[in-house]
Amino acid sequence: MKRTDADRINENIAVYIAMMDAGYKKKPTMPAADFARAYGREAVAQQRRYCNAFAFWRRCRISRCRRARGCVGYAFDCLKRAVRSLPEPAQVRVQQELFKGVPRNIGAPERKARHNLPGDFYEKRE
Repeated sequence: MKRTDADRINENIAVYIAMMDAGYKKKPTMPAADFARAYGREAVAQQRRYCNAFAFWRRCRISRCRRARGCVGYAFDCLKRAVRSLPEPAQVRVQQELFKGVPRNIGAPERKARHNLPGDFYEKRE
């Protein structure tokens, strides 16, 4: 017999009720330092994904990027220079395309970094 979504939901509810009865109030959270470290790593990776999606390497100042046909330099600086020339709808479209490859069980810091538009990475710092 094949399991349905309702069966899975009922099992999850049963597990949650058992956890509440045992005294668990909520899931354990990640320490702030670990969260910041994981967010920083994922933010750099996401900036590099944006640089590669918009093909900024074609007019990059670093010759290694042009030879590799991808961003291998400082993605933060490259994105900051080039993103001002991109229209907002194009940024949103590329963000949605990158969301398609995101696994369902991604962690909170990674999810937060991937929800940023290209301009969000540097506008908060200035």
